[in-house]
Amino acid sequence: MDLGVHYASFSHPGGQAAIGPRLAATARAAEALGCTDFTVMDHWFQMEWMLSASDPMLEGYTTLGFVAGQTERITLGLLVTGVTYRRPGLLAKTVTTLDVLSGGRARLGLGAAWYEREHLGLGVPFPPLAERFERLEETLQICRQMWSDDDGPYDGRHYRLAETLCVPGPVQRPRPRIMLGGGGEKRTLRLVARYADATNLYALPPDDLRHKLAVLDRHCETEGRDPAEIERTVVASGVHEIEVDDFLRRMEAYAALGVTKVFVTPRGPDPVVWVERFAGAVLPRLRELTP
Repeated sequence: MDLGVHYASFSHPGGQAAIGPRLAATARAAEALGCTDFTVMDHWFQMEWMLSASDPMLEGYTTLGFVAGQTERITLGLLVTGVTYRRPGLLAKTVTTLDVLSGGRARLGLGAAWYEREHLGLGVPFPPLAERFERLEETLQICRQMWSDDDGPYDGRHYRLAETLCVPGPVQRPRPRIMLGGGGEKRTLRLVARYADATNLYALPPDDLRHKLAVLDRHCETEGRDPAEIERTVVASGVHEIEVDDFLRRMEAYAALGVTKVFVTPRGPDPVVWVERFAGAVLPRLRELTP
C-alpha cells in the first residue's frame, strides 16, 4: 500500500513568513521518504470543523505550482477540487499547466463542493446539490475532451465551449489521472465508474468501506467497466503518531478490500517532524500490504 501526505493546515509557529518554507520542507520530506502523493485542499477559507475560517488557507493550484518547483517525483493534486470553484475549461488548462511544468506529475481530483460559507463570502454561486452534480459530470466530460484529440465544441446544459483547445497538452498520456472524492452511492460512485481512474473515500470502518466498494463494483458492472481499472484510496485525517500499530491494523483490513493508497494529514506544530516520524515508522510495513 502507498502513502500520500495531505497537507491541510497552514497554521504553524512562525506565522505567515514560515508558511512557504515549512510547506516546501514537508513536501521534500514526504518525497524523500517514499510517499507517492502530496495533496492540499481546495478551499478559500479554512474549514470550521478543523480550525476556524479566519485561519490561513492558500489557493490550491498556486500552492501545487510552488510545491512542483520544490520536488521531483511526487504526484501532486488537490483533494479535491470543488466543481463550483473554476470554469471547466480553465480547470483543465490549469491542471495541464501543472502537469507540463512538473514533468507529468499532476492529478485531477474533483468533487461536488460543499462549503457554502466560502462561496457566499467571496461571491461565488453555490447552486443546489443536484445542479452541482450535473456540473460535475459536465466538467468531467469537458476535461476528458480537452485532453483528447477532439478540440471541437462542447454543448452541455450548464457549460458551452466553442473550442476545447488545450495547447500544450499534458505530459501524461493519454491524460492526467482523475480521482473523484466522496462516497455518495447514487451519484458520486456512479460517476467514478463512468469517468474516473480512482476513488477517494473516508477511512470508514471496514464493513462500511466494504459496502461502498461493493456499490462501486455494481456501478462498474452497469457501466461496462472493469472494477480493477479504478484505484481505491482512503483519507485518514485523524491519525496520531502514537497510533502507528492501530493504523497499520486498519490498513491491513483496507488492503484486504482492495485499497492501495492512504492519505494522512500531518498533525501538531511541525508537519516536517510529523511526516518524518510517522512515514518513517509506517512505510516499511505499509509497503508489505497488498490487496
